[in-house]
Amino acid sequence: MTAPIIKQLPLSFGQADKTDVRTQFAALCYRVKNDKIQVLLVTSRGSGRWIMPKGWPMDGKTPAESAAREAWEEAGVHGTPDSRPLGLFSYSKVLDDVDYDLPCVAMVYGVKVKSLADAFPEAGQRTRKWVSRKKAASMVDEPELSRILRDFDPRALY
Repeated sequence: MTAPIIKQLPLSFGQADKTDVRTQFAALCYRVKNDKIQVLLVTSRGSGRWIMPKGWPMDGKTPAESAAREAWEEAGVHGTPDSRPLGLFSYSKVLDDVDYDLPCVAMVYGVKVKSLADAFPEAGQRTRKWVSRKKAASMVDEPELSRILRDFDPRALY
């Protein structure tokens, strides 16, 4: 027996308190090249560490659509998001304009990359890199994200 696919409706959010856990949506961007699965990582704008594209929920967009939009803005990805989450990871988001970090949980969605644009909103602010799942898992800081990357198999999405 397989689980039914539940259609995610667009979300709408109100204001949150500074101690509330925030939700972000992340894009695990991938391709298959020479029968090898590769994932795309980008550098963060602040520290330059390796991350996957992620961002805040967007009114009127599903979580998968929000993740795909972040993949475009941060990495120039043209791709197809899968509506089923791959997992989640937690982290503290460092904000420059306040004296505290925000606790966050990021839901991860697979995005099959069709192409990469040379010009995209954050092109001059980030570096992108294609790597193996194993290499990507060693490059990120969050243990839960590392596990998601290591265990990712796009064949399970179809």
